Amino acid sequence: MPGPGRPSRARIHQRMEEAVHELRDQLGGLPTPREAHDIWSDIWHQEAHHSTAIEGNTLVLHEVEKLLDEGRAVGAKPLRDYMEVQGYAEAARWVYGQALEPGDWHDGSLVSLQEVRHIHHLAMTPVWTVAPHPNAIGAEAPGNFRRHEIARFPGGMKPPPWTEVDSLMRSWVETADELRRTSDEPLAERVAVVHHRFEVIHPFLDGNGRAGRLVLSLLLGRLGYPPAIIYKRDRAAYLRALQKADSGDPGPLGELLARSVTTNIYRFVMPAVAESTQLVPLPALATPDLSEAALRVAANRGRLRAVKGDDGVWRSSRSWVEDYERTRWRRDRA
Repeated sequence: MPGPGRPSRARIHQRMEEAVHELRDQLGGLPTPREAHDIWSDIWHQEAHHSTAIEGNTLVLHEVEKLLDEGRAVGAKPLRDYMEVQGYAEAARWVYGQALEPGDWHDGSLVSLQEVRHIHHLAMTPVWTVAPHPNAIGAEAPGNFRRHEIARFPGGMKPPPWTEVDSLMRSWVETADELRRTSDEPLAERVAVVHHRFEVIHPFLDGNGRAGRLVLSLLLGRLGYPPAIIYKRDRAAYLRALQKADSGDPGPLGELLARSVTTNIYRFVMPAVAESTQLVPLPALATPDLSEAALRVAANRGRLRAVKGDDGVWRSSRSWVEDYERTRWRRDRA
């Protein structure tokens, strides 16, 4: 049961679908990287930083931004850390473009085996050149499936024998393609099952977490959703959710993904694509100085011009929020 003030899992999934439907119906859907470079650049920085940090990378966000935007390695971190971020970022950029504007790589399925292997190749090649896996043989270079057995994980999960990986991944691609079918189950939970299955197969000798999250971004993009960034602060929750999925319960992982997708729609996408006079939900108008809760209080008190829809959601516009910001201190002192 959710705690006091905490929305139920069903409500979390509902909020994600409401956000993406509003994005599609009112704002034209998810823009391509070419149409909205700044949106994807912000998500790109965040994902490259947090997804590598989950695996132990030590670069902070400022160092990631300098590396990716200016090609400068600021700080005094191990070379492999810079190479990990650089490789992940290159793969993520390819994924964003491929998700929304697929080229010759796309064979019509939601994701292909060739794409999975290419993502791993892009993500892992830079770091592999300076710090290859000590047990790797030539046939296990980036983009190639493993030829080693993997020890049982601390939570008890044991990846399958390497001889089964190719067959299992071909079945996994077919399972992933079923995400396009309608279902009564929440999409984020179905995506969680597919993501977890990828990590269980553990197709590569190294870099499965990074490759799995990049493939997750590709799947979501092709379904019309922004990437689900797993923030480093949520690392423990993410690992616990994967362990829950090991025992047959994908709920916590699906909830984590749904929260992330919703946050990214409101934090990055809606604010960038909405015109200043377009009405959008209050979370898309929140700033470091004005939280969603503060905007809601102002709307309820009539201090912020806003409209409450039949769905119970308050909507306002950037121009109305700017008007409120210009006058709110005078009102407070009156």
